[in-house]
Amino acid sequence: MRIYKDIFTGDEMFSDTYKIKLVDEVMYEVYGKLVSRASGDVQLAGANPSAEEAEESSELAVESGVDIVLNHRLQETFAFDKKGYMGYLKEYMKKVVDRLQENNPDQVDVFKTNINKVMKELLGRYKDLQFFTGESMDPDGMVAMIEYKDVDGENIPVLYCFKHGLEEEKF
Repeated sequence: MRIYKDIFTGDEMFSDTYKIKLVDEVMYEVYGKLVSRASGDVQLAGANPSAEEAEESSELAVESGVDIVLNHRLQETFAFDKKGYMGYLKEYMKKVVDRLQENNPDQVDVFKTNINKVMKELLGRYKDLQFFTGESMDPDGMVAMIEYKDVDGENIPVLYCFKHGLEEEKF
């Protein structure tokens, strides 16, 4: 299994237990689903609770939301209007480029060339986006976005994370 972590905070953003699509070599689309479960109960794809666990869960408080958000303890942030998010994005992209120049210079042009196109399209739907930080809520970290999209006739939550703002950790 691979966990994708924010390069600036170390916060988990998502794992490879979800369907993932890489868009234009710069943005991950991670396909989640809405779930309801006992509070604190982490369920990864393919896991089946035992009968005893299922019985216990009926006595506990229930939490509902997007599985990726719940499983990786992402925190919704309401700190941005569109202008504020654009300011954050400019600073964040500069930090990513600086890091790429130090560690992966061959990716700088890929990032600079493709990120503007991807973000222009996403920001055109700004009102449909929700914004999430990692568990630490560190303002220097990535602010990921979730949008509900029609996929195969089903309206599902899609998490958007910047590829170059993540590192993969294998387990």
